[in-house]
Amino acid sequence: MTDHPGNARHGSSQAPSTVWTGRATNRFQWLLAAAGAGCLALGIELAVDSAWEAGFAPLLMSVIGCVAAGLLILFGTLAFVHVAVKVDGDALEVRCGHAGLPRRRILLTHVVGAEFAPKVTPRQWGGWGYRWRPDQGTAVVVRRGEALVLRLGDGRTFTVTVDDAEAAVRFIRDRLRLTADGKPSGP
Repeated sequence: MTDHPGNARHGSSQAPSTVWTGRATNRFQWLLAAAGAGCLALGIELAVDSAWEAGFAPLLMSVIGCVAAGLLILFGTLAFVHVAVKVDGDALEVRCGHAGLPRRRILLTHVVGAEFAPKVTPRQWGGWGYRWRPDQGTAVVVRRGEALVLRLGDGRTFTVTVDDAEAAVRFIRDRLRLTADGKPSGP
């Protein structure tokens, strides 16, 4: 659900929302999670139904390799199946996956600007997930498409792909009292 300021109808008693929420989902990640589950199942199958004819060491290495690869793929992809973004009066909070980890909270007092990026791709950031690039800043990328870009007071940027990022930018600018070009409004 996305709560947008200004969604209240003219003349209604509904006050504009004080919280904006949004999310983005990547269904392709479920395929990768299934591949991880397959590797995990293969490791368990090798451990349980093996003939043990090739020796203990090669079998143990195969089982450990399959189980480790399966767990890494499974949990690594499930962490970035979706992202949830919440902006309230004092902070922006980003939670990834079903467990909400990794998580990032940025106080709005540290934000000097908010911008809309109409097209962000995983290729720009080196893949899906929680990314850092020295020339671009930090990002949470779960799918290609629109994104919210925050300029922080220390000169860094934080980008997150989220549906209806334009509404998030308007909401943050309203909270920070920034003009459309990202500069502070008058006194």
